[in-house]
Amino acid sequence: MTNKINKVRFAPSPTGQVHIGNIRTAIFNWLYARHTGAEFLLRIEDTDIERSTSEAINTLLECMEWLGIDYDGTSVYQTQMRDSHLSSANHLVRKGLAYHAESKDSGSPAFFRIPWECADCSSVRDAGEAFYDLHPNGVLEIGPNGITFSTVAKSGKPIENSACLAGFRHLKALDAGGKVIFELEKHIDEVLKEQNTFNLENVTKITFLRREVFFKDMVKGEMSKPLDSMKDLVIVRSDGTPIFHLANVCDDITQEITHIIRGDDHVENTYRHLLLFYALGANAPSYGHLPMIINSSGKPFSKRDGDAFVGEFREKGFLPEALYNYLVLLGWSPGDDLEKMTRQQMIEKFTLERVKSAPAQFDINKLLNMNGIYIAELSFEEFMTNVRKFADPSWDSEQLEKVAALMQSRTKIFSQISDWSYFFQDDFELDMKSFAKQYKKPEIRATMKTVAEKLHSVSDFTAENIHLAIEEIAVKSELGGKLFQAIRLAISGVAGGAELDFTMQIIGRERCVKNIEHALQIAEKQFF
Repeated sequence: MTNKINKVRFAPSPTGQVHIGNIRTAIFNWLYARHTGAEFLLRIEDTDIERSTSEAINTLLECMEWLGIDYDGTSVYQTQMRDSHLSSANHLVRKGLAYHAESKDSGSPAFFRIPWECADCSSVRDAGEAFYDLHPNGVLEIGPNGITFSTVAKSGKPIENSACLAGFRHLKALDAGGKVIFELEKHIDEVLKEQNTFNLENVTKITFLRREVFFKDMVKGEMSKPLDSMKDLVIVRSDGTPIFHLANVCDDITQEITHIIRGDDHVENTYRHLLLFYALGANAPSYGHLPMIINSSGKPFSKRDGDAFVGEFREKGFLPEALYNYLVLLGWSPGDDLEKMTRQQMIEKFTLERVKSAPAQFDINKLLNMNGIYIAELSFEEFMTNVRKFADPSWDSEQLEKVAALMQSRTKIFSQISDWSYFFQDDFELDMKSFAKQYKKPEIRATMKTVAEKLHSVSDFTAENIHLAIEEIAVKSELGGKLFQAIRLAISGVAGGAELDFTMQIIGRERCVKNIEHALQIAEKQFF
């Protein structure tokens, strides 16, 4: 007898660019599958016909390929499974577990009726006696499509509530004197089989046996929700197309999915899906809900917080290995203070037990640092391949290689390469805030004139000789590091960068002197 192979799936609904939260779900599923020996399946939930275009689907597949997320078998498209979805809906209608909202005509929306009889459902349990105090002027309506009643607000006004019939087993309606005026158990056949509706007035309290749907989440632990807080849900639209809930569960049954790992924004869906699995006579898979990715304010991370789509990170020059590594750490920890890991290390260490239940905060600086580490480890040939994609085509190729050799260890993202322009041209913009702070000082301007003269006399314009010449002037002028800052600003226009002496060697004597003299001319116009 062979053991059943576990199966997980990534089931995106591609409608445009791929959010980092969605691709992180794919990564966690992939790692779980590769760690446990399960199959990792891809299902394209393309039921949004207008937005799930071939372009959107291709964007998703390209993102997965770029990040090295392969899948087992062939991908499944949800639209291809429509007939089976509708067949399941009709099956539920025949069993009395679904109904059409307006009539028996299939032209109206179909609703899933949360099962009244579900004592044998392993996801439902009794939670004890419960009650609601009702507004005395309200009407308690009990019918085959649910229950509607009004509770009392603090202001004394009625608050209308509605819920599924299954949430009120052993319901009793009481009047102001405490007398039972209606018992649902005695009339349940009239409600469900004969489709009768009862409208009861003067009900001030209802008591019932509370039942709840529950499951043990592989990440969050035990989760539960009272049935009296749930409503029957639409499973087929009035135009005859299946709703996500039905299609999702049917496809999980068809693909024999054993473990569902998805974002915690799906927790509410899971309660409903567990009941759909039961109604369709299938065993529910195990569920694990991943923590949300949030911004610094604790809100869901979105486009307004910066780059939020995989394509944007790719366009700006993040390496796929670095982005993958960083996303793995958003909500999961391998222990041992490990951060940078090989793919094989991630596979070996990944377990859902180490996935955190608390939201994971996205930190762009941590991602940049991670990317910088990966860039530093590239061979120079690989580094140059990426550099050329972002470099200005007019830049001299030989000069570009010299600059790249100097800057590789300092590059955190390839889009920074556009900032290398001062190595190739003189018409860069000065950081005027830093410029004013330094060049307002007469001693800086006077010493910079000395620097320009000294550079003319350096016999061999090497980094070592440049450093010695500047160091000599810095000591004599007692300016120290302030002089180095002023020189860097004059020759590059920015306040930071690689080692100043090596930077000047690559720029060259003539341009360094020219740039210093130009900075002094600007200072004369600005501060005299």
